[in-house]
Amino acid sequence: MPTILDIYNFLDIKCPRSLSCAWDNDGMMCVPDKNAPVTKILCALDVTERTIEEAEEEGCDCIVSHHPLIFHKLSSIHDGDVTAARVIRLLQKNIAVLSFHTRLDAASGGVNDTLCRKLGLAPTGPFGCDGEALGRLAEYAVPMPLASFCAQVKASLGTPVLHAVSAKKQVKKLAILGGDGKDDWEAALAAGADTYLTGTMSYNTLLDAKAAGLNVVAAGHYFTEIPVMETVAGWLTDEFPDITVGVAECLCEVLSI
Repeated sequence: MPTILDIYNFLDIKCPRSLSCAWDNDGMMCVPDKNAPVTKILCALDVTERTIEEAEEEGCDCIVSHHPLIFHKLSSIHDGDVTAARVIRLLQKNIAVLSFHTRLDAASGGVNDTLCRKLGLAPTGPFGCDGEALGRLAEYAVPMPLASFCAQVKASLGTPVLHAVSAKKQVKKLAILGGDGKDDWEAALAAGADTYLTGTMSYNTLLDAKAAGLNVVAAGHYFTEIPVMETVAGWLTDEFPDITVGVAECLCEVLSI
């Protein structure tokens, strides 16, 4: 039976640590026993109380997440701290957590390649700021109006609400970066994109991007990243056919009302 370490080593090959941003923290987040056998894995975007509860109910030995369980270093472990309380609960239940964050963004087949696929596009290359080439460039054969592109994004990703600014350009060459893309819009523009698809952008950066001549569509942090968990589940199922692998059923906990 594969162990927690076997699962980690496989995903470490698919998403090498060398792809992680310097500021990131991921990998083995919470591992009671790295040599423990694994029979059931839950793939989830976030390790929240609902995710942990689902893992407990399903009898999972391991949670594989995109967002790190521990992002900022813990100075102490006590149940009055939200993150520490999650760690305590996971250790008590013997559930390991492995997180793959920016390296999954950058990896072949990862977050942004999956986004391209959801939109029916083939990536043509990477882009990003400060040498962090997390995003992908892609191009439509035939340009389309921004409104049509927005409708396609909503239909493809299931996002109920999106924010967009128009630089009065047709959508042809795209820069795509799931999650929080506010720091990379200038890199998208420099790469020759007319349109930037990301998860979230601050109000001011949306206005700055428009003024600089870039269409921007912000389709939601959750909705631009959750598709990759099906990708990861597929990787694990193919490599470890004797393990049951599922994707967390809990919906986005930040609601659009």
